[in-house]
Amino acid sequence: MEENKEEKQPEKRSTAKEKINGWKIAFLVLIGILLGGLIFTTVRVFTARETNLPPSSETTVPKGSPVLTMNTNKKKLNTVMEYFLNDLQKGSDVKYEFYLENQAMLKGEFKILGAKVDFYLYFDPYVMDNGNVQLKARDLSIGSLNLPVSQVMAAIKRGYKVPKWVEIDSKEQTIVLKLNEFKLNNGMFIKANHIDLVGDDIQFSLYLPKEKKADD
Repeated sequence: MEENKEEKQPEKRSTAKEKINGWKIAFLVLIGILLGGLIFTTVRVFTARETNLPPSSETTVPKGSPVLTMNTNKKKLNTVMEYFLNDLQKGSDVKYEFYLENQAMLKGEFKILGAKVDFYLYFDPYVMDNGNVQLKARDLSIGSLNLPVSQVMAAIKRGYKVPKWVEIDSKEQTIVLKLNEFKLNNGMFIKANHIDLVGDDIQFSLYLPKEKKADD
C-alpha cells in the first residue's frame, strides 16, 4: 500500500504544473490582446481617414469652360422669348413676335399707304461653330403683296427695335443671334449646341466668365 502512494505523488505535481502553465498562457494571451487593441486604436485615431472626395484641383472648373448643359423644348423657349421681347418692346409703337414651330417664325406688320399689313417670315436655324445661331430666311408670307425677302428684312432692320447682340443682314437674308455677346449680369454666357425644331430637341451650354488678361 505504501508503494502505491509513493507512485501517485509525481502525477499530482505534473497536474499542478500544467494548471500553472495554463494560467500563464491565458494571462499572456490576454495581455497581448489588450496591447494589440490599444495599438490598433492609437493608429486609427492618428491616421487621416481616406475619403472618396476628389482633390480640390479636380472640383474647380476652369473659367471659360461649360458648367451646365441645358436641354429644353420649343414651348419653354417660346415662353422665355415672349417675356424677353415684351420687356424689350416696352414703350415701342412697333411690335413683333418671334417664336419657334417646325421653323423659326418672325411675325410683324408694315404700314403701306396708311394700312397695316401683317407679314410672317420663316427661318431655318443653324448652330455656328462659335456657338452662335444663324437664322436663314426661307419663306415670306405677306398677304397678296409680292415683296422680296431682302426688302422686308431691310425694313425690319430700320424700323424694329432689336437687341444689340442680334445682327440682321438683309443682303444675305440672315439673322445672327450673337450669344457670345449676350452675357448675364454675373458675366456668364451661353452657347448653342444643338437645335432640332422638328424633333423638339434644343440644347445650350452655360459657361463661366472668361479670365481677363492683364492688358484688358
